[in-house]
Amino acid sequence: MKRKWWHDKVAYQIYPKSFLDTNGDGIGDLKGIISKLDYLKELGIDIIWLSPVYESPFVDQGYDISDYYKIAEQFGTMDDFDTLVAEMKKRGMHLIMDLVVNHCSDKHEWFQKALADPDGPYAGYFYFREGKDGKAPSNYRSYFGGSAWTKVPGTNKYYLHTFAKEQPDLNWENPVVRKKIYEMINWWFEKGISGFRIDAIINIKKNLDFPSFPADGDDGLVSCDKMLASAHGIGTFLEEMKHETFDKYDAFTVGEVFHLKEDELREFIGEDGHFSTKFDFSAHVLSYGEHGWYDAPALDFNRWRTALFDTQKADLTVGFEANIIENHDEPRGATHYLPAHARNEAGVKMLAATYFLLRGIPFIYQGQEIGMTNCPFELEDIDDIMTLDNYRYAVACGFPEEKAFAGCARESRDNARTPMQWSDAENAGFTTGKPWLKVNPNYPEINVARQEKEYGSVLNFYRRLLCFRKSEEYRDLLTYGTFEPMYEDQERIFAFKRTLGKQCLTVICNESPAERFLTLKEDYEEVVFVNLPQVTRIGDNLILHPYQLIVVETTKK
Repeated sequence: MKRKWWHDKVAYQIYPKSFLDTNGDGIGDLKGIISKLDYLKELGIDIIWLSPVYESPFVDQGYDISDYYKIAEQFGTMDDFDTLVAEMKKRGMHLIMDLVVNHCSDKHEWFQKALADPDGPYAGYFYFREGKDGKAPSNYRSYFGGSAWTKVPGTNKYYLHTFAKEQPDLNWENPVVRKKIYEMINWWFEKGISGFRIDAIINIKKNLDFPSFPADGDDGLVSCDKMLASAHGIGTFLEEMKHETFDKYDAFTVGEVFHLKEDELREFIGEDGHFSTKFDFSAHVLSYGEHGWYDAPALDFNRWRTALFDTQKADLTVGFEANIIENHDEPRGATHYLPAHARNEAGVKMLAATYFLLRGIPFIYQGQEIGMTNCPFELEDIDDIMTLDNYRYAVACGFPEEKAFAGCARESRDNARTPMQWSDAENAGFTTGKPWLKVNPNYPEINVARQEKEYGSVLNFYRRLLCFRKSEEYRDLLTYGTFEPMYEDQERIFAFKRTLGKQCLTVICNESPAERFLTLKEDYEEVVFVNLPQVTRIGDNLILHPYQLIVVETTKK
């Protein structure tokens, strides 16, 4: 494998609106990010993924972009952005932006011109289609609920939006649209960024017949995923984009990619793939309910372990996956992936190691490094458009309101969007004003300032974990080493081996609330990393304490 500059790096996602507010308006800003660069550098971060800071009406929290060349005034100015890039470069850090080009905002100049002349050239920037028998062209349900088609006023035409009606899908079949997108991407590269996280990119290729499918819900609609899955040829668009933009700048790109077709992995993340890497969502999709968030199942350990191990094995001869526990679209990992009995410091530390010692690029989401948890919301606290849609849908399906909300709140994207907990000061030190979203009430116990003072804190464990991963002794092994599952016959044991040449590390985690007696399958030379100080061995057996992580080094014969 040809070595790339990003292979051994660790990334950190910042959700700007909730990171740190410096002007008291209750919304995080670029100056807040700049002020915390040293904190991130000390944590061990090399790459920052900045969620959207573009001009936007914020119907979908910035993923509805009205001007790709402007910074939203809530976050600051372009001068602030340039300062951020310069300060990161001083620290040897890289910035990647969020690239949102499946859709834009309905306030974007292109769409406003399309509405003004539905038969004109700008209508061709989007998917305008004639209705059928007084109804929408087909029966797709958008990701945020309701029809994925909205009628153009005064016409029989409809426009497609796989997300909110305020987010019209861009027509990638139009070469003019693609050219303008590539120009925009290169403009940001010239400003000094190092790459992009690429949003909803699998959606850019449509089945242009837009056929209807059998309904999958009581609303008579079918998920728009059905139409997208029937489309073919996305690789042509992705290779053109790569050639016209990413390749010119040796960029790091990470795709938000769901539903890959069989044998497409190498095409997407192989050595000459469309992207540098893609996020591993194999564990996340296990929480999908049969009907929606309200009936999402509890996480099953065996399915979770199998999903992660299967991804690792599939990647071995292909490329690198981006390993995540949480992001801005998911509940907090410390709540979601740990059963109630494991939601403690040992459990949170163990969870971190299970992911970040795997093969792949580790991504940390803001607050994850201190063990931030889901927030106890009331309905009036919720801001997220997707949570509210899931709640309304659950109630419409006859689910009791209280239970419907409990299920939706547990899965809500707002759990990850509550303000960063910097200290035990008012509003968790996030703002001197009124926060745009509820602050998790556990901030007096879980915050950066407190954990910086405690040697055994989750924060200091993350620092040691990243230092261990990037150490001169183990960096190459933990970057390029092979992966082999271990002890799969043991219930609630998560274990694997990383090997490079004659160097081997075995990672062993006890995911249960009881001590475990584990008979070793191979001897080891020394224990090199732990989350609990006591390691007990009796002959060829380890006594694993609840939620204990042990990393041992062996020498391959």
